[in-house]
Amino acid sequence: MIVEICAYNIQSCLIAENAKADRIEFCANPTLGGTTPNLFALKYTLEKLNIPVFPIIRPRGGNFVFTAIELEQMEQDILFCKQIGCKGISTGIALQNNKLDIIKMKYFVSIAYPMQVSCHKVFDGVPDMYEATEGLIAAGVSRILTSGLAIDAVAGIDNIKNLIVKYDDKIIIMPGGGVRAANIDKLVSQTGAKEYHSSGIVTSDTNFIADENEIRNIKLRLH
Repeated sequence: MIVEICAYNIQSCLIAENAKADRIEFCANPTLGGTTPNLFALKYTLEKLNIPVFPIIRPRGGNFVFTAIELEQMEQDILFCKQIGCKGISTGIALQNNKLDIIKMKYFVSIAYPMQVSCHKVFDGVPDMYEATEGLIAAGVSRILTSGLAIDAVAGIDNIKNLIVKYDDKIIIMPGGGVRAANIDKLVSQTGAKEYHSSGIVTSDTNFIADENEIRNIKLRLH
């Protein structure tokens, strides 16, 4: 099983790799829910790590309805990520009605290729999770990060399970949001997910540094 660690700084990236995490979602501004990291920091991190790094592509906090200028910025960031050798990205775009902008997601998938594209938790604001999932499958998205449209993955466990049962052979459904070693057994047994997303942060440390022992414990319970 795969453990993806959401890392808000280079130190957490290095901790995650040392703790045997399988992949990094790299982002900045944790208080805003994660935004595109500094691109020079991203390049430096790629040079230091051996595991895949998927930077989040999100130009600002707030909603996921982006202006034409913001979308152009996102496009340039995606191309930069591809140029420096990222294996994938995490992104998401919404319409005013909270449905996903599948047309733009499909375009981003096309310019990102051969990088994988994950849809981040913009998904948890959609009015119909089945319609959204089918749109992302059609767009060529590789995985969906979701807490099952709930406050966290445990609260949304039934929706996560239903998505996996229905779409497991078409797209990866990755539980995220409050995933910790203390609840990973429940998520595994009740959802059957093959990939899990966690920050690995277990304290209220304002530096947002991942905890190596927490990541190791998640990995241990999965294997």
